[in-house]
Amino acid sequence: MSSEQTPAQATAPKPKVFIHVNHKQILGAIVGKYSLEKHSAHADRFAVEFIEVRNQPFLHAKEGELYLRHGDKRSWLNDDLQSFTPLRFMPPELMGYQGRAVVIDPDVFAVGDVWELLSRDMDGMALMCRPKSGNKGKHGALASSVMLLDCAQLTHWRVEEQFNEMFAFKHDYMDWISLKLEDRSRIGLFEDEWNDFDRLTPRTKLLHTTKRRHQPWKTGLPIDFRPADKFRLFPPKHWLRRARRAVFGDYALAGTYKRHPDPAQEAFFFRLVSECLDEGIISEQDVRHEMAHNHVRHDALELVRQQAA
Repeated sequence: MSSEQTPAQATAPKPKVFIHVNHKQILGAIVGKYSLEKHSAHADRFAVEFIEVRNQPFLHAKEGELYLRHGDKRSWLNDDLQSFTPLRFMPPELMGYQGRAVVIDPDVFAVGDVWELLSRDMDGMALMCRPKSGNKGKHGALASSVMLLDCAQLTHWRVEEQFNEMFAFKHDYMDWISLKLEDRSRIGLFEDEWNDFDRLTPRTKLLHTTKRRHQPWKTGLPIDFRPADKFRLFPPKHWLRRARRAVFGDYALAGTYKRHPDPAQEAFFFRLVSECLDEGIISEQDVRHEMAHNHVRHDALELVRQQAA
């Protein structure tokens, strides 16, 4: 044991970065894992692991059932673009409620060294994150899409139990995912650069392509996510969405994904894909498979070649 380590630190499991993901976002997760390892000078000191929807029977058991979201009741669909979000709360269980973990969305990509986050002083906090942007942030919502976790302090995180409580209407999905069910005094805030929302600057550490409609690998594809409706009279777009879903289904007439407004972020992503292909992490066949299933834009390989030129 190093003289700099406490006994607890010496016996704690190796820190991990968890990427929670479903089948629709798996290419992003693979590229994200590569970026974490590529941009770290200490990649040997942590592991990167996927938490996949397909391996969670408790999610599939609730297919089509109603749960509470934004004060309304909606059907749970495992095929939705972001069906992986409850799995943000699984890392402490997977770590045996010991050690440090970071959990990220599959549309988060490293620009800086994630070890700086994994090894930082948490000042006794159970977790660290950043506020959400816009009105949600102003009303106290926190972004659970990137979190640094002290797993020993999160023994109350029992994912299957908390997930099922939404279907018993005991708590609201948005309160859970925005960390409003947590003791705020035990949550610290890290710099926005560790979860940079659609912003790529010299200060960015983890780029989060958070605006689903503009994800760089989805441009031109039909929308396959459901906007979160709020129970309100105005603006009327929420009522129009409900009417559209009732008549035409969840995704019909929802439009297509738009190009990301920042060409640098599109280029950054496809440069990472190009490197993954060069390293044999993925193959052209893998990319074509994702294109055929409308998980990746159909000109993806052309954009990869542009980055490789």
